[in-house]
Amino acid sequence: MSEAEDDVVPVFFLSDSTGISAETMGNALLLQFPDLKFERSTIPFISGVDHAREVVATLDEAAAGPVMPLVFCTAADDGVRQELNRTVAPVIDFFELHMSRVESVLGRRGLRQAARLHGVGDIKRYNARMAAVEFTIEHDDGQSLRALDKADVILLAPSRCGKTPTSMYLALQHGLYVANYPLVEEDLHSADLPGPVKDYADRCFGLVTTVDRLSRVRNERRPGSRYASPEQCRWELRRSKELFEAHRLPVVDSSAKSVEEISAIILQSKKHRARSAAAARLSSSQQTRSTSSRGDSPA
Repeated sequence: MSEAEDDVVPVFFLSDSTGISAETMGNALLLQFPDLKFERSTIPFISGVDHAREVVATLDEAAAGPVMPLVFCTAADDGVRQELNRTVAPVIDFFELHMSRVESVLGRRGLRQAARLHGVGDIKRYNARMAAVEFTIEHDDGQSLRALDKADVILLAPSRCGKTPTSMYLALQHGLYVANYPLVEEDLHSADLPGPVKDYADRCFGLVTTVDRLSRVRNERRPGSRYASPEQCRWELRRSKELFEAHRLPVVDSSAKSVEEISAIILQSKKHRARSAAAARLSSSQQTRSTSSRGDSPA
């Protein structure tokens, strides 16, 4: 590889399902090689041994090129996986690598069936996730204030700070009911949370970004406008941060984080809030019982 550092490395993600897991795990490893260039190809839904043979022919053809390809595979079906491993290209078989160990620990053999992780699978869980997506679409950018009490998370931020993609990711990947509410000038002139969400502060999270990034993104939408000016962006971000701090809302800077990272921080903050609330309820209950016991004691 060192003799061909300037060459592009072909990378294949193979699966008998969607290929999402192969892409996710494979790309997590490839990120550790920022100086190399990769040409990625995903081959999902490898339906059987005959299809796998066709894929092997494609891989072997790529292996005959100037740079040896890298193959990431998450095929669950034993026959498909065995056929894919016949290629001359090196295969990182995530499924076999980890499944054998899990089976050993659990003391039983897994189903080894395709289309279970990212397929419909548990129909109730799938339908619940779709309901979360519908709720989140309805409550995007403050379009609807109906049934806000059902929201698991409410994102607050000035326009173009990443509310919508974060909301959709939380809904689709984690089944959360998410509303996002844009902070406009009227909201930012007040010291209070906006009326529609002020009763749900315990579900609110703030998003911010940098002045330069916000101005650049807004200029793509409304070039040369006051809305996109650095001065306006700076004021909105400053007032938003003050508002979030005043109401002790968790805040995430979206300027240098992916949607996945932002969502992970929100989920962790949500869990921390839940633990703190549970601890406070327990403490209050214990104090109540203690006071009651003293009141019942004989004089």
